[in-house]
Amino acid sequence: MKLFTKSLLALACMIFIVAVTAAQETVALRGAWKAELNGKTHILLITNKHYTHTEYDLAGKKFIQSNGGTWSGTNDVELKSEFNTTDKASVGSVSKINVGIADDKLQLTGSSMPAAWQRIDAGGGALNATWRISGREQNGQLHDIPPSARKTIKILTGTRFQWAAINTATGEFFGTGGGTYTFKDGRYTESIEFFSRDSSRVGMQLSFEGEVKGNAWHHRGKSSKGDPIYEVWSKED
Repeated sequence: MKLFTKSLLALACMIFIVAVTAAQETVALRGAWKAELNGKTHILLITNKHYTHTEYDLAGKKFIQSNGGTWSGTNDVELKSEFNTTDKASVGSVSKINVGIADDKLQLTGSSMPAAWQRIDAGGGALNATWRISGREQNGQLHDIPPSARKTIKILTGTRFQWAAINTATGEFFGTGGGTYTFKDGRYTESIEFFSRDSSRVGMQLSFEGEVKGNAWHHRGKSSKGDPIYEVWSKED
């Protein structure tokens, strides 16, 4: 009986250790990662449930491709595509990759993405999440934008951002842009490193008044075209 009890305790301890290790690896995966391959920059952003992978040439101000969606798992991670700028037919598909993390380095196996990545940040901060635009001011009135397959999302880690306008039902892609950001004393500032619609915007800085209220992020300022905007974004994860 004592031996049986000890065996049960040992098994319980093993299960607990495996669960804790898996949780730690999942948390460690979140944040921003960077890879340089053939002279091109690759950025991988990961929040609680979402990811984006983007390739661009910063010096040449050239956007190359981007894809993203949702993820789940620990070492063996399942990816579900929500957008892909080079392969519309892949939207909705599910793939699996193996990940390993050590000394702020990420190794991917079984993926078309680069294999080796260096951590940029580990997430954190008031804006670290995936957000969906849920309200926009027009003619002095704030109009709700209900959830739908046609949506604009913005994914932010601790230091980097990316927005994407997509349709998860049809696979359509309408545009994306991203780079680095800061959020301090109610001021949100973006520095653009890639923009699929207009490469002349690369290098620009956009600054907004920003405030997080619960799961809603309010910001007011001017768009990259100089038009005044007031938007509300709702937290997706």
